[in-house]
Formats: sequence, structure tokens, C-alpha cells
Amino acid sequence: MATHSTVIGYILWFFGGLLGLHRFYFGKRTTGVVYFLTLGVLGVGWLIDAFLIGSMKRQMARRYQVGRYNYSVGWLLLLLAGVLGIHRFYVGRWGTGLIYLCTAGLAGIGVLYDFLTFNELLSETNERWISGDAELGVS
Repeated sequence: MATHSTVIGYILWFFGGLLGLHRFYFGKRTTGVVYFLTLGVLGVGWLIDAFLIGSMKRQMARRYQVGRYNYSVGWLLLLLAGVLGIHRFYVGRWGTGLIYLCTAGLAGIGVLYDFLTFNELLSETNERWISGDAELGVS
């Protein structure tokens, strides 16, 4: 079972590729930031990535834990309602979800942080779920 969706990757590439959204989705933090700051390295990197999304997906399958929480659902919630913390409620992080809800995602800074770390959060939560640790905490 795959962790990340090729279809979602291409949608993010098409609509937000110049901002590196597909790279953040596939766990490529550094190049995601570079794309964000340089508009996909002036569009050239964005075009090349059309051919690299399949390999990015395969890398994620080896890197992140499959489990109860779906990466594509989590990322769509982050993209569409990140400032409301809906993605954090989805993975059982009620404490930070409430904080995001009351502070507009900590004025957007928390949402930017989640772009960098959300794959790891999902993987950790899936690992805990698989190991039977029902107490995920409120972080």
C-alpha cells in the first residue's frame, strides 16, 4: 500500500508547483523551500518535476509508515483548512488543533511549520497506531 498518491502529486504540481507544494507533499523539504522562494526555480524545475513525480512517490513508500491515517487526506486538509487546524484534528492532535483553530494556525506560522513536518507527524502517528499505543497525546 502506498503512502502518497501520484494523482494528488500531479494536482499539487499543476496548481501549486511553482510554490513547491508537490515537493512538500512528497517530503522534499529543502527543495520545497527553494521552489517556494524561486517560483519553481523560475519554472524550469517545475517542468522537469512532471517526469519525477513517480520516483518521488516510490521514495515516500520506503520512507513513511502506512497506517490508519491517509497522507493524501491529511495533506488536502492541511492545504484547504490548515489555519483551522482540521489536519491536526484528523490525526488526533486535538490540543494543537484547538490552538490552530483559535489562532488562525498561529497566524500562519504553524501552517508553514506543518508544510515542513507533516509527513513525519503522520508517519509517527501511524507507527503509534500500529503498535497499539492509543494515547497519542495532545501535541
